[in-house]
Amino acid sequence: MKEFIKKNSGFLSALALVLTTFTVNSTCFFTMHQDEIPEVAKKLRKF
Repeated sequence: MKEFIKKNSGFLSALALVLTTFTVNSTCFFTMHQDEIPEVAKKLRKF
């Protein structure tokens, strides 16, 4: 398990950054609730 984590930790961190970039530029598709965006994630916005 530790070898798997060591081999894929770079990929997982890059994937997390890409997913954060995609989701920070869109709104929640649920009509009831949308959480506030953290200040760190606001720096990734494209507009």
